[in-house]
Amino acid sequence: MSLRGALGAFWRARAPRWNHPARLVVLAFGAVTVLGTILLALPIAAANGAATNLVSALFTAVSAICVTGLIVVDTPTHWSSFGEVVILALIQVGGFGIMTLASLLTLLVSRRIGLRLQLTAQAETKALGLGDVRKVIGGVIVVGLAIEIVVAALLALRFATGYDEPLGRALYLGIFHAISAYNNAGFALYTDSLVGFATDPLVCLPILFAVIAGGLGYPVLFEVGRRCLRRGRHRWSLHTKITVPVYFALLVIGAAAVLAFEWGNTATLGKLDLHHKLLVGLFHGVMPRTAGFNSLDVSQLEPATLLINDILMFIGGGSAGTAGGIKVTTFALLAYVILAEIRGEPTVHLMGRRLSAAVQRQALTVALLGVGAVTAATVVLLSITSFPLDDVLFEVTSAFGTVGLSTGITAQLPVTGQLVLIALMIIGRLGPITLASALALRERARRYELPEERPIVG
Repeated sequence: MSLRGALGAFWRARAPRWNHPARLVVLAFGAVTVLGTILLALPIAAANGAATNLVSALFTAVSAICVTGLIVVDTPTHWSSFGEVVILALIQVGGFGIMTLASLLTLLVSRRIGLRLQLTAQAETKALGLGDVRKVIGGVIVVGLAIEIVVAALLALRFATGYDEPLGRALYLGIFHAISAYNNAGFALYTDSLVGFATDPLVCLPILFAVIAGGLGYPVLFEVGRRCLRRGRHRWSLHTKITVPVYFALLVIGAAAVLAFEWGNTATLGKLDLHHKLLVGLFHGVMPRTAGFNSLDVSQLEPATLLINDILMFIGGGSAGTAGGIKVTTFALLAYVILAEIRGEPTVHLMGRRLSAAVQRQALTVALLGVGAVTAATVVLLSITSFPLDDVLFEVTSAFGTVGLSTGITAQLPVTGQLVLIALMIIGRLGPITLASALALRERARRYELPEERPIVG
């Protein structure tokens, strides 16, 4: 056999294994992360013209591609315009989904999608039918760009007219923050994030709109758009019926918690007028759903507020969106499982549908592995640093939920601690996607059942 024949046989033997959706997602994210790290480590990427150390470049690249927003160097002062553009490109790629872009490239090259790649695209976009994958990929790009353009225009107009920014600079600021907001990244071109705009609704509200749109997820946006464009009755999917009410209920809870616990805190809301308190409270009720912008000094928040934010960050946003966390659907499914068990019901019913045992197990697996990852990382950071539990848990949960909110300790962590957060950001971004698709694809019938026995629980 010739060398070419041997290589071809090897590729055919290994290709099915490499084409597994979970592996493709990880490989694609890894490739883009390596490229981003190399570019950010170049001297041209830094404002002072000196090469950035490898750990800082890697941390920033992972934070951008995972649309997190945690930073170890100050974005507006450390990075040059080239570096900021690299970060913006990584955010866009990470937000739209590596596998969505990989599927699009496959379409352009081969004009067809294999079954495995279609399933991979579904894991990222949650398409309802394999034949709709092409439309879904196009819709993801069109809807995302449309929202970013509208928000960028509104922000650019405000920066130009309200803050006397030159037109070019205003457009740049508008585009950067619109992309960062829609992709729930939380990167800002101001050292204090958006603290300087805390009482400006013309800046905060467009960013809130973009964050919510990206956090709800593509399937919800598609359904809402279809409902608006096509008159007549349209049946909502179970996914949308779960995501929308739970997302907004948690949003209200977050805003109410900030207002309740920070109302008299002079370091946060205490000195603001009533309508400004409401605006800032709403803003910080949305951000833990995993946007990462802040208009208050997070390090000055009350411990109760930090804990509520930990919970919201862990839950995250909608599936197939730009938000992280275990997702509101996972949270809602587990709540219904618990409710059914309390009632003594043999099956779980949700909004006129019965949940399969496989879906229940998947939700439980994703949630418990998330708890395990956050707990393990918290223990490691507590053992190697002297920071208090509140700050460490907040930082760890922010990394896992790909949020980006910070009490300010990330840059002060030792290299080992920063590497732990890097791993956690990757797990938080890729874990739910790859785990859910892997579990779904590995599902198979059992050929036999063992005798049943009930151990003591509780």
